[in-house]
Amino acid sequence: MIAEVGHFALILAFVVAIVQAIVPLIGAQKGWAGWMAVAGPAASAQFMLTAVSFSALTYAFVTSDFSLRLVVLNSHSLKPMLYKVSGVWGNHEGSMLLWVLILAGFGACAAWFGGDLPDRLRARVLAVQSAVAVAFFAFIIFTSNPFLRMAIPPFDGQDLNPLLQDPGLAFHPPFLYLGYVGLSMSFSFAVAALIEGRVDAAWARWVRPWTLAAWVFLTIGIALGSWWAYYELGWGGFWFWDPVENASFMPWLIAAALLHSAIVVEKREALKSWTILLAILAFGFSLIGTFIVRSGVLTSVHAFANDPERGVFILMILAVFMGGALTLFAARAGTMEAKGIFAPVSREGALVLNNILLAVSAFVVFFGTIWPLIAELFFDRKLSVGPPFFNMAFTPFMIALAIVLPFGSILPWKRGGLSKAARSLRAPLVLALAITALVWAMQTGRSALGPIGVGLGVWLLAGSVVDLMLRTGRSDVKSRLSRLRHLPRADWGKAVAHAGFGITCIGVAGMLAWEQEDIRIAQIGSQFDVGAVSVTLRDVIETQGPNYYTTMAEIDVARNGQEVGTLYPEKRVYPVAKMPTTEAAIHNGFLRDIYVVIGDEQVNGGYAVRTYIKPLANWIWLGAIIMSLGGCLSLTDRRMRIAIGARKSRAVPVAAE
Repeated sequence: MIAEVGHFALILAFVVAIVQAIVPLIGAQKGWAGWMAVAGPAASAQFMLTAVSFSALTYAFVTSDFSLRLVVLNSHSLKPMLYKVSGVWGNHEGSMLLWVLILAGFGACAAWFGGDLPDRLRARVLAVQSAVAVAFFAFIIFTSNPFLRMAIPPFDGQDLNPLLQDPGLAFHPPFLYLGYVGLSMSFSFAVAALIEGRVDAAWARWVRPWTLAAWVFLTIGIALGSWWAYYELGWGGFWFWDPVENASFMPWLIAAALLHSAIVVEKREALKSWTILLAILAFGFSLIGTFIVRSGVLTSVHAFANDPERGVFILMILAVFMGGALTLFAARAGTMEAKGIFAPVSREGALVLNNILLAVSAFVVFFGTIWPLIAELFFDRKLSVGPPFFNMAFTPFMIALAIVLPFGSILPWKRGGLSKAARSLRAPLVLALAITALVWAMQTGRSALGPIGVGLGVWLLAGSVVDLMLRTGRSDVKSRLSRLRHLPRADWGKAVAHAGFGITCIGVAGMLAWEQEDIRIAQIGSQFDVGAVSVTLRDVIETQGPNYYTTMAEIDVARNGQEVGTLYPEKRVYPVAKMPTTEAAIHNGFLRDIYVVIGDEQVNGGYAVRTYIKPLANWIWLGAIIMSLGGCLSLTDRRMRIAIGARKSRAVPVAAE
């Protein structure tokens, strides 16, 4: 009965979404206040109904209701409760229901907190947002119904994919969806502005918080996925340039460009057309990512919810919304005249360069991701584009971006001087070069990647400190510290986010350049060395978990004669899913991780043991956390949360409605 309630609520939400997509849009065009006012209550009703539907599906998973086909295929009565809940979105149908729940949630938030928006713009934003929802409600109801019943319910289910039975993967998809779907608000604001023919500083101030929130969620989601890949897949890496990884990385890059571009619109009313285009592309790349993950057209190690036939429906959604938005953009872009004039060497110029680097790097990832598909379709050749291509093609843009960021932060608006900015950054430059030289001397004979990456990271960190200090003026230390405490949170957020990027650069460079690896067959009781670390295989036992069997090794680790600890890597087998997984054991440290994986027992005795020493590994995720913290700090700035000037000034239309 509860499943039927959920299904009925889903259909009602679809009907409400249709009303919300049509009535306010007509009202805004005709100037009918009553019709425009429908948008707010409809957005709230749509969200509430979708929440009821999602809650009903969650209840079915929690109570192991095996009369539902989806529960049978993705759950089991012995599964821990956390993974029963995460099983709701660990499949195609449930994950799409979570998608529309978040989509409706963002629309409801715009209705609840968008009181300062002009009535027409608010109505149009909510209508466009609901139009996107209509497409995905139709997709779920007609092709991916999560509430299908089984004619003869089985006694138990087929279990969730074992790779998804992990805390990192329990939270990774929801955060990614919050980021993916959050960019739909930027898209809705862009399309509403194109319909209205008005883009100004107030519009940029309204769109930035939504973009920033989506970027923060994407950052957290990508970091969780990277962390999961690091310890769960047992490969010891943090990024593999897999199509699914790239699917989340591309909108992250475009969203970062959009954030910086919107600042120029807000401060100088320049780059209007470019900012609107980025807002469209950011959500477009989210839809492309959804298609890649679900269509099965590209092979991935963790595309767990793909269906080629239903992927075509998503491709149609992409074509309709991107095609329509870009057509509208082509019709309106020429009318969005830029008011602010600026010199190439200025804050605006640096932000333009920042945008170019981020956008081009996103398209490099895009073409590298889809090239195997293009080669197969048009040239009948099966190709693989792997890490060597991405590392060679992508890295130079990130190096250039790291060099530019500190300059862009301190250059003045409209016109600046490189020599003056360089003088302000002398200390960070000297420190970065000194650290680079020191690291180079300490690692004689190795790749230049490590020293360069560490030097760039130090440059970004020190540049962020200088940026903050320059904002405190010239006076005594006590006065400057007082001003530092009272700086706007957006300024703090920017500096913290840039510093987090620097820390991640250091972690990536250190891990890639100085990793040590040892693969061998080890007998029980044997000892071997990996660098300065001594590893001893004490014992291997067979035991049982709640829904799996495991081969667990007991491995003692010592460093320079001092005992570090005991690690317990596992090789698990899930009998219901008939699938093995590798559970790496990691001794985390601030400067390095000791990473151990146990393999299969060998015919002639002993076990395959892989041991890695991974310098600065945790700095990668520490940097991501700090970047997210910087975004959250900016979101708490009152200037970011309130569209100052919305009531004080009337924007001048750039085209007749």
